[in-house]
Amino acid sequence: MELCGKLLVAMPGLGDPRFEHAVILVCAHSDDGAMGLIINKLMPDLSFTGLLEHLNIPKAAQGRDIRVHFGGPVERGRGFVLHSSDYVGGPATMQIEGGYSMSATLDVLEAIAQGTGPDQALLALGYSGWGPGQLEAEIARNDWLTVEPSAALIFAEPDGSKWAGALRGMGIDPLSLSATAGRA
Repeated sequence: MELCGKLLVAMPGLGDPRFEHAVILVCAHSDDGAMGLIINKLMPDLSFTGLLEHLNIPKAAQGRDIRVHFGGPVERGRGFVLHSSDYVGGPATMQIEGGYSMSATLDVLEAIAQGTGPDQALLALGYSGWGPGQLEAEIARNDWLTVEPSAALIFAEPDGSKWAGALRGMGIDPLSLSATAGRA
């Protein structure tokens, strides 16, 4: 099962409120585990401009704002910028299947603040992680649906609509989902 570059869509009844209605882009997946970023849960009371001020990164007039998300419960003080692959920040930029990239260094924040960064980007604080076989077991247990991502869903769709939008993209009416899983 190759999950890198796929979206995970939380099923109702997942049981963990941190992942309720979560949409996660899987950034890395191997026999050693998986890592992804929640792309539809904004950080309350935290703005990109405020974060730049805290990090002493000046924002130019042509600099832009990006949304700051809760990327997951692991290392919540660490930031990851998920972005279009038009920006390459050096060896610290990881390529993700499907034409996306992830950078975890200050240079991408500085570039966005100066208006020279990637065309599309979102910032996630923390990440979602799974140990060996854990994510595969959760998928087999019907905790997650896997979906092909689109740049429009990841970067342009309003955060509050991404979960339903990902399901509708699969032809699933979100109202038809049950909180209990079954096997035929």
